[in-house]
Amino acid sequence: MKMVRYGIIGIGNMGSAHAKALFNGEVKNSTLTCVCDCDKNRIDWARGQFGDKISYYADYREMLSSSNLDVCLIATPHYQHTKMAIDAFDRGLHVLTEKPAGVDTKSVELMDKKALESGKSFGIMFNQRTSNIFSALKSFVDLGILGDIKRFNWIISNWYRTQAYYESSGWRASWNGEGGGVLLNQAPHNLDIWQWIMGMPSSLTAFCHEGLFHDVDVEDDATIYAEYSNGATATFITSTGEYPGSNRLEISGTYGKAIAENGVLKLFLLKKDERKICFNSKESMPCEEVTEIVLNLKDERDGHILIMENFSDHILNGTKLIAPGEEGIKSLGISNAAYLSSWKRSVVDLPVDEDEFLFYLNRKKASEVSGKLAKKSKGAINDMGNYSRRWSVQW
Repeated sequence: MKMVRYGIIGIGNMGSAHAKALFNGEVKNSTLTCVCDCDKNRIDWARGQFGDKISYYADYREMLSSSNLDVCLIATPHYQHTKMAIDAFDRGLHVLTEKPAGVDTKSVELMDKKALESGKSFGIMFNQRTSNIFSALKSFVDLGILGDIKRFNWIISNWYRTQAYYESSGWRASWNGEGGGVLLNQAPHNLDIWQWIMGMPSSLTAFCHEGLFHDVDVEDDATIYAEYSNGATATFITSTGEYPGSNRLEISGTYGKAIAENGVLKLFLLKKDERKICFNSKESMPCEEVTEIVLNLKDERDGHILIMENFSDHILNGTKLIAPGEEGIKSLGISNAAYLSSWKRSVVDLPVDEDEFLFYLNRKKASEVSGKLAKKSKGAINDMGNYSRRWSVQW
């Protein structure tokens, strides 16, 4: 195999971008051979872009059963990710899925098990892992440059979205169509970077405010406080209702701190371990020497393309995956725990109780349907996303 052949399920915002990059030869050793979408308008758009050089399908299972693809790239609404991935593995295909891995960790575990049994390559589109800033920051933490980590803080509120955004597609901003709000749609990349650098916390408390800034049923603002078994703590604050927003990541350790903001990584390093300063210094408030290092680490290429190139190179040459699909369950575990904590108004241990989470999620979904019914004078359910339901019909 010299060229890895990609077939894409779902050519909405992200799927269409991936399709164009593959078709235009922007992804090394990779090519687009087919696309699938249950929306005829999207297929018409694709025909206008790619002509007769690729194949088109309305049923994803028909595409998976064809012989003109090696990789199934999934870019559909969240609930379909796990089912479609399992179907692709059953047909002997490699799978690269958009984030999040799914909506609940229980179904994602089944997908991960199928991926392992199939022996095929499995990746997830965590393109932020290719960022020079985050990869450098992870390296510094892994090398112990910051010493023992005390605290992780991330304010990521530059996700501003209007009401028009949420109404642009029926599956958005609903428990039945999307499975969550800002934590499941905008923030999975950041939750992944959090656990990628810090590992998984042992417990957390969260406050997920539903419809705080928009007319939506899901959360558009969330604050998470997490604790680690070694005593470290983490806070994660995100919102789609702040303008201008912030994107500031700060990690504090016993040998200093690191701040990532506005495309710049700053290190503030101590020569002595702060714990030794604390217990050995004779001064109440000593002034220790701090070395400041400023790193401008710009990204020269699009991270989505880098993930696809890495995935193709893994298939062709065995190159280590940047974002293995099996790791998608980790960031999802954090968001599932955050939802459960907010719904129960209590501390939640990780890994999350999967059955308990599904119980509460199903209750939210039922309540949402009831609320929609109550708002419709004729008793018809407000459109939660024909797009999402059309995919479901194919199951």
